[in-house]
Amino acid sequence: MYNFMTAFSAWLIPAIIVFIPLYAAYRRVPVYETFVEGAKEGFGTAVSIIPHLVGMMVAISMFRASGAMDMITGAFRPLFDWMGIPSEVLPLGLLRPLTGAGSLAYTADLIQTYGPDSMIGRIASTIQGSTDTTLYVLTVYFGAIGIRKTRYALKVGLFSDIVGFFAAIFVCLLLFA
Repeated sequence: MYNFMTAFSAWLIPAIIVFIPLYAAYRRVPVYETFVEGAKEGFGTAVSIIPHLVGMMVAISMFRASGAMDMITGAFRPLFDWMGIPSEVLPLGLLRPLTGAGSLAYTADLIQTYGPDSMIGRIASTIQGSTDTTLYVLTVYFGAIGIRKTRYALKVGLFSDIVGFFAAIFVCLLLFA
């Protein structure tokens, strides 16, 4: 069954990529013209996102360079150690809502340091897949389309990140310990 699923997943994306234009052609949709029109709209969206993206990147850099990240992780480290949670994953929990690239780089560093099959590597990988870049999404995408009242979206997004963070740790400790 594992070999079948591996082969199936390897061919699924190419099959979808081939299927979509063939189905569009069958439905008599002008495939190339529709693609070009979508690319034009995508370019405009990318240009409107750039100012928000630059602002978010500057804020993240300031947060890390100021030492605030180290101060926060240092304050929570004794609690995490007492609960039996590897404190090495705490910065990932703080980075993930801010930046996908930064949290991915930190996850890669944890995996390189401790190994992919270590508890820290497994927890970091699961956190990476269980949480979202909430502040990035709110800043870039909401800002690009002009949504200014993000109070409830921020609360729900950060709450789901906290739940995803601790659920990832709990599941990994339960399954792999």
